[in-house]
Amino acid sequence: MSQTLNSSSSNATPAAPERLVIASRESRLAMWQAEHVRDCLKSLYPQCDVQILGMTTRGDQILDRALSKVGGKGLFVKELETALEDGRAHLAVHSLKDVPMVMPEGFDLACVMAREDARDAFVSNDYASLEELPKGAVVGTSSLRREAVLRAKFPHLEVHPLRGNLDTRMGKLDRGEYQAIILAAAGLKRLGLESRIRAYLPYDPYTPAAGQGALGIETLSKHPSIKHWLAPLNDLPTLLAVSAERMVSRQLGGSCEVPLAAHAVWDNNQMNIRSFVASVDGKAICLADGVGQVHTIEEAEALGLAVAQDLLAQGAADLIPHIPK
Repeated sequence: MSQTLNSSSSNATPAAPERLVIASRESRLAMWQAEHVRDCLKSLYPQCDVQILGMTTRGDQILDRALSKVGGKGLFVKELETALEDGRAHLAVHSLKDVPMVMPEGFDLACVMAREDARDAFVSNDYASLEELPKGAVVGTSSLRREAVLRAKFPHLEVHPLRGNLDTRMGKLDRGEYQAIILAAAGLKRLGLESRIRAYLPYDPYTPAAGQGALGIETLSKHPSIKHWLAPLNDLPTLLAVSAERMVSRQLGGSCEVPLAAHAVWDNNQMNIRSFVASVDGKAICLADGVGQVHTIEEAEALGLAVAQDLLAQGAADLIPHIPK
């Protein structure tokens, strides 16, 4: 590692970094995200040599099975965390919705950047909306959360799993394997593909996953100097919102195996959060909302905890078998 890490144990303000290496998945969207962080860091520290270490994760390699069947979202971050541990990289950039709700010991979610559009997007070459799809039309999604809502609202549609990076998913649509697919709007916008969006799905009932649309930067806990250097990239409104969302998900064992949504927005300096837990078939759902004045992470997490407790009081644990009742 560069000598800049050696100052991390000092209480003094660390000098500007000389060299930083960003670990990133190699998909086009992941590299866009890493390049965005690189450019932000270069603006902050013009003399710093900022490089990107592209990596392939198990989540990128296993495409023939649903994430819920092969280990969940953590498959997208483990190799990047290994690069942090063995000194090949200083920080890892993730789509925050892919970051497990409980960070492994020794790792920190050091920075949360300003959120892009958090909505889900309807993409189709032949239809303008979900409502236009005919009986038996095949809709692709990688999310049990989206699947539950689609099955509840449109039982006449066929909902099939959709894996792969964004370009792979779009290619499957364009080859006619699906009549429509549902994707996060943020990724499409970041890659300049906004014109492919036929409709934005409203937050009610298509509530996003915790952290959707936000970028998270992970570091090792033992290197606080890196967290200090990243601090200017933190976006406080986004950080507070995702802290509430992730608390809901954490309390409910949120993973790819749970149809769980949690999304917070700001309205006149108040935070409003909406969350649901559903059965995969969409036939059962617990829905909760919370609102409060939030100024700190602790207050945001308290609001998220209250929403989670509301869901559990409604019987959400019955929809999540591994949660103690």
